[in-house]
Amino acid sequence: MTDETIKTSARNLVGQIIEVRRHLHAHPELSFHEHETANYLADRLTEAGITFQRIAGTGILARITGTGDPKRCVVLRADTDALPIQEESGVPFTSVHAGVMHACGHDIHTSCLLGALLVLQQHRELIEGTVFGLFQPGEEIAPGGAASVLEEGPFRDYSVMAFVGEHVAPEMLSGHLGFRSGQYMASSDELHIKVHGTGGHGALPHTLTDPVVASAALITALQQITSRNGNATIPTVLSIGRVIADGATNIIPPVVEIAGTLRTMDEAWREQAKKRIRQIAEGISTAYGVHTELNIPPGYPCVVNDPQLAARGRAIAARLWGEENIEELALRMTAEDFGTYTKHYPGLFFRLGTARHTGDRGGGLHSATFNPDEEAINYGIVTMAVFALEFLKDAK
Repeated sequence: MTDETIKTSARNLVGQIIEVRRHLHAHPELSFHEHETANYLADRLTEAGITFQRIAGTGILARITGTGDPKRCVVLRADTDALPIQEESGVPFTSVHAGVMHACGHDIHTSCLLGALLVLQQHRELIEGTVFGLFQPGEEIAPGGAASVLEEGPFRDYSVMAFVGEHVAPEMLSGHLGFRSGQYMASSDELHIKVHGTGGHGALPHTLTDPVVASAALITALQQITSRNGNATIPTVLSIGRVIADGATNIIPPVVEIAGTLRTMDEAWREQAKKRIRQIAEGISTAYGVHTELNIPPGYPCVVNDPQLAARGRAIAARLWGEENIEELALRMTAEDFGTYTKHYPGLFFRLGTARHTGDRGGGLHSATFNPDEEAINYGIVTMAVFALEFLKDAK
């Protein structure tokens, strides 16, 4: 009966929550600048009588306490930031902020979480403990808002039974949910490199120390990380996406800027790989007579789903929506700062399908045309709410 109770309450709310989503979509804000987003959510929570506090600068941590031990909790998390993309979706509620767009579905995540909290607030008697709703800022910029949240220690006095997050999936049909046990998403580290030489005339390279040639050698040498240094059984990607050598046809610049990403599925190898990158950069500096600045700021750890939570979540989702609508997820080399939580707490990160049944995927993630099916919101609301109730019951 609990399932039907939650489904009925969600159906009664979903129209309202879709309007919330459209407001958020039209008013996106970049990482750690989600001031109006936080104020808007605070107003909605206040209207519902839900207790909350500000966290991580522009985040919101809501709390609903039910029956039983209030120190046993489940944390439901959504990210609230947008991306620096000029929207081209053509929807009536297109972003009003030039060059900023919810192109990764964080407006969907936030709306689903708000809807789940509103449903749970209506049925507090079903909550056997405490449910936190974490509206987290800054997921899109390393080291991510998750690290800022945990620095404040909001759960230090609680026993966290489960940390739950979702992410939209335009490759999956609306109404479908995806799960994977154990290792799921890669770690992510940004590489920022400056190669300093001495610039000058392109016709007189013997009088210079050429940072362009040294940079080319460095980029090529870094590919050894994946092809010769890493265990072939551990998925690893090292990609260079930005090279700025601001010279001309006959001008060798004094400095070259390089930026890229390192991703892997093993935390121990991740640290070894970063050490090897530093060694290669030092070797190139010596061999080519240049000076190399290397900066690898703290990135995101791997997302690892707790096997028991993944199995339980999959079973609950199948009960709610039918086994035919549940999919097994493949490993992803994309990253999420939700991995910061799974390092400390039992976590479950699942996928919410957003493709229309007409065959329209609504564009891809991080694209200017991304336009997910809003019908998915109802599935997200119900699934998050029931997960909170069931995971608290399971932990008794």
